[in-house]
Amino acid sequence: MGKGNSTATRRLMAEYKQLVNDPPEGISAGPLDEDNFFEWECLVQGPEGTPYEGGIFSATLSFPNFTCPIFHPNVYEDGTVCISILHEPGDDPNMYESASERWSPIQSVEKILISVVSMLAEPNDESGANIDASKMWRENRDQFNRIVRKNVRESLGL
Repeated sequence: MGKGNSTATRRLMAEYKQLVNDPPEGISAGPLDEDNFFEWECLVQGPEGTPYEGGIFSATLSFPNFTCPIFHPNVYEDGTVCISILHEPGDDPNMYESASERWSPIQSVEKILISVVSMLAEPNDESGANIDASKMWRENRDQFNRIVRKNVRESLGL
């Protein structure tokens, strides 16, 4: 039945079924291998009205980790996504986030992926995982948008 505990596997199987039956707009996701529901492949469409519009960004969800180039204040250079919903449960030792903003087992895969789309649309430059992107987002939005549009073309294989 796959790796990990069977309760988690059953839950992930149920979430996969829900995502297949009622996919959220701009998101598709599913396990890389049906023997391992703890590693998913995801496609996240860039939100309309943002410089990410038109891009299709691939990520692996063992928690979202972009597997294609993406220049964003809240994505580390290795593709690791930095948003509250993915942080360890409990209170933030740095006091930036309340426990309610951080990950808990009740949050669904869909909610996590929707949070990633929201992050693309509205970067948090105060919590910079990519310092260069954060600085450029604040100080040179045109250059930032040019780099992102290049990422969009690369995401489409152009």
